[in-house]
Amino acid sequence: MEQQTSQRDQGGYAPASPAPRPIDPGVTIGHVHLRTAEIDRVRGFYVDVLGFDVMMEARDVPGWGGKGDILFVAAGGYHHHLGFNTWKSAGGPPQPDGVAGLHHVAIRYPTRAGLADALRRLQAVDWPIRQASDHGTHEAIYISDPDGNDLELCWDRLMEEWPRSADGRFGVEGAFGDLDLDKLLAEEPG
Repeated sequence: MEQQTSQRDQGGYAPASPAPRPIDPGVTIGHVHLRTAEIDRVRGFYVDVLGFDVMMEARDVPGWGGKGDILFVAAGGYHHHLGFNTWKSAGGPPQPDGVAGLHHVAIRYPTRAGLADALRRLQAVDWPIRQASDHGTHEAIYISDPDGNDLELCWDRLMEEWPRSADGRFGVEGAFGDLDLDKLLAEEPG
């Protein structure tokens, strides 16, 4: 018999509004696939700056009614955490503000030292930081990639340290404080 999983498997918060037919609580986001204007430029950022491994790269691949370049990158040998293609975006401009679409992709580091390493990598190439926040549940550094896609580089605190309302729900009060980057940089490399 299959073991029943709990709604608290991934975070322990009670939902504000439970779904009438909830999805399996073990579901996770496996990867994100983004359009890019130019594969080599995006490769330079995600591989050379952030340190992702190239899992696959190909040119002139048929897809979405044309041909384009593709790049799959990952950490730890996963098939791909991030995919990029030029099928409908080669040479195109970033998506402008004021339209519906993706707000940001969160890249979660397993340790605070890993997030500090990411900050050092960004500083080494003078990459602009848009915002640095302490959300209570996690610390986050917000940046934009070369195509204007917004990224949240983050580290989760232990679940026991997450802020909770009296009824156990997630609350956003006080969840948008400033992250002290100097303190983060003091974190010893892992």
